[in-house]
Order: sequence, then structure tokens, then C-alpha cells
Amino acid sequence: MSTVPTITLDNGVEIPQLGLGVWQVDDGIVTGVVEAAVEAGYRHIDTAAAYGNEQGVGRAIAASGLPRDEFFVTTKVQNHDQGYDSTLRAFDQSVANLGLETVDLYLIHWQCLKQDKYVDTWKAMEKLYADKRIRAIGVSNFHLPALQRLFDETDVRPTVNQIELHPALPQDELRAFHAENDIVTESWSPLASGELIGHPVLKELGGKHGKSPAQVMIRWHLQLGNVVIPKSKTPTRIAENIDVFDFTLDNQDMAAIADLETGQRTGGDPDTLG
Repeated sequence: MSTVPTITLDNGVEIPQLGLGVWQVDDGIVTGVVEAAVEAGYRHIDTAAAYGNEQGVGRAIAASGLPRDEFFVTTKVQNHDQGYDSTLRAFDQSVANLGLETVDLYLIHWQCLKQDKYVDTWKAMEKLYADKRIRAIGVSNFHLPALQRLFDETDVRPTVNQIELHPALPQDELRAFHAENDIVTESWSPLASGELIGHPVLKELGGKHGKSPAQVMIRWHLQLGNVVIPKSKTPTRIAENIDVFDFTLDNQDMAAIADLETGQRTGGDPDTLG
């Protein structure tokens, strides 16, 4: 039984606040990785067509023996599939890969400003949502102008924006905009791709609470109200990453982590990628 709290999206769907990300986990091993996560208590799995591992994720879900409604499954339409008709086809392929009839959350993976197809992509997702093939729709790696354009030109607002977010890149402006517009902030690369694990401040806070620097960072995300999807291939670390509900960072701790902001990204810039 999972002990992870949930956040209610603006359409009433509940999303577990902590999940497993499977970026860069090969399809050949992702089934075992997800199975280890399920054993540790994860019920939220975040994949994407671009990761090439939807089939392996689906195998793990099927092998779990758990009811489908115990899982929250996210996948994403990849950049070269953007556009109205191509998004509908891409979704059909993703659910076939996953072996599922529906997904819980479907995201546009990147805004891809040069392509300028994200509005048509979103309209296709609105259709899939209206057809009850998706429980919630959202975006990933979107900045304010693209979000505002979706508000202005489409009917359904994104429930989630999944963005690179960690102590070095806290995304305060974007998170404030999300809060004002009932969009849940979801953090990818929540541990800054491991680059902050050895930071003295995080090591000191870990010592204070009897936790690892990674656990401190995950707890920071949770207390900010973010959904967080740390990635690991190692069963012991997968279990460690979900063992974060027995301590609380105090205001002084949160302030110390806030001082780690540098603006440094570990991934691509949404305004130039795609």
C-alpha cells in the first residue's frame, strides 16, 4: 500500500505527489526498475514516447497484479509527433505500447516554439480528454507565453506543467504563475542530475535529519507543493527516495536551500529546444 499523499488537479483527478521517473532507463531493464518501485510503494510512473520504454513500463504494471486504478501513469507526445492528427496517432501508439486503455496524464513534452504546433497538439489532446481516453492533460517544459497562448486559444487549461526544477533552479516566477492559474508544478531532474548531492549545505541538513542529501531535496520539493519524480535504476535508492515522509524541513532549512539558487540548468532550454 502506498503512503504517498496526493494533490488534487483542477479537474478533480488526484495525482500522487511522488512518483518514479524513467528517463534514460532502457526498455530492457525498465520493467525490473518499475517492479522495484512498486514493491517500495510507488504508484505513480512517469514515462514518455521519447524514452522508448513505454512497453517495459506496461509489462511491469501488468505483472504487478494490482488493479489498474491503483496506478497513475503519465506519458508524453514527443516533439516530432506534434500536430493535430499526428498527436492522435501518437497517443494510440503510446496506449498500445503501455497495454492500457487510458492514461492518467498526457503531456506535450516540449513547447517547440520553432515548430509552432503546440496549439494544434493541445486541441488533439482536448479531444482525447473529451473522449475519456485521458484523465487529465498537461504540458512539460512550457514557459509563460506559451501557457498564456493555450489559455487564449483553447478551451481546457493544462492541469500540470512538468519543468526542470531543483534547488539551483527553483523556478519561482513560473511556480507563482502556476499557483495563480490552478496548474500543478511537477519537477523533473529534481536532484539536479546528481550535481547537488555533494553540496555541503545539503549534506549538513541530511546529517541534521538523519537523511541523505537526495532525501532532503525530495522533501524540499514536497514542502513547496511540487509533484516530484526522481529517477533511479537502483532498488535501494528507489526505496530511499520514497522514504521521505517521516521528517520535516523547518523554515531555517528551507531558507538554506533557497540560497542554493544559481539558475543553472542540467537539461535543455525550452525556449530554444525543438
